[in-house]
Amino acid sequence: MKVLLDNNVPVQLRRLLIGHLVLTAVVMKWSTIENGELILLAEAGGFEVLVTGDQNLSYQQNESRRTIALVVLTQTKRDLVTHHFQKILDAVNRAAPRSFEVVQIPSEGQGIRAID
Repeated sequence: MKVLLDNNVPVQLRRLLIGHLVLTAVVMKWSTIENGELILLAEAGGFEVLVTGDQNLSYQQNESRRTIALVVLTQTKRDLVTHHFQKILDAVNRAAPRSFEVVQIPSEGQGIRAID
């Protein structure tokens, strides 16, 4: 699948989403684009999945109009995201048009050791 990483997602995730074409909003020169317009640009660009840390995104967008799948991370700290990349990869693999999935990533205070 063609996956877009939003600005608020660590770029290190790009290399961990094996089996997918993963680009970032920065690479696409969309770093200043807001959510609604970003979704429209991503869909027009052939992206099938948007991975974001914006937990309010589902409330801001009309799901009936979009075709892109949304994967929303509850934490965006690099160490936590890379430690839990398998959960994110699984969510991306399950993504279908118009789907919305929240990936629960525990905070460091919940017994997760940070990775350098």
